[in-house]
Amino acid sequence: QVTLVESGGGTVQSGGSLRLSCAASGNVFEIYRMGWFRQAPGKQRELVVVFLPGGSTNTLNSVKGRFTISRDNAKNTVYLQMNSLRPDDTAVYYCATDTLLDGSYNYWGQGTQVTVSS
Repeated sequence: QVTLVESGGGTVQSGGSLRLSCAASGNVFEIYRMGWFRQAPGKQRELVVVFLPGGSTNTLNSVKGRFTISRDNAKNTVYLQMNSLRPDDTAVYYCATDTLLDGSYNYWGQGTQVTVSS
């Protein structure tokens, strides 16, 4: 069992920055992949950026160069630094982990709202 707790969402003007945090607890040694997804109103949830085994990342094209994922292994925490935010980045952002090695993400945080005003 893995528990994920996100923090750091809020409202920011276009062009601004936010940093999200995701703290993992429980069986963290079982985590295979970990990262961030988002879901905007009326849209499907999409992958934003995740850490893959070996430390590489998989990043949504529209956030490349603006969003950066990082982690603090001692704190079992992953961060999402979001710069140059745009109104179309408005969404609920979720942290997720994969412990099953089957391609799915089986643990999810509660989500944190990010709103970018124009």
